[in-house]
Amino acid sequence: MDKPIDVEKTIEVIERMKLAKIGKCKKWESMIKKIKKEQELNPEELEYYSNLTRIYKNSNVTSRSKAYHTKLSELDEKPPCKECGDDSAYYCNMNDQYFCTIHVVGHDKNEI
Repeated sequence: MDKPIDVEKTIEVIERMKLAKIGKCKKWESMIKKIKKEQELNPEELEYYSNLTRIYKNSNVTSRSKAYHTKLSELDEKPPCKECGDDSAYYCNMNDQYFCTIHVVGHDKNEI
């Protein structure tokens, strides 16, 4: 049985990928239009989304092992983002670096 996608969350992830300039903007825009119109994505689009966002339908990796990024609280010190120098919003425990909301997505190819 297929699980329905969380439309709001999926669009949010795609928008963040566009902002971070990860992937092809036109492809993301096309996918957003289809999702908003409640049309199904074709297999190529689903594969593209899965490969770039590392969200796999039949993953054997538990969600606990995928949690590399910790959102910083209001009280946490916010060192500059490794990519752009703006205030960071996330800490990556895999490579001991800080990232802003835009650059936390897809920054490390070694992550699963």
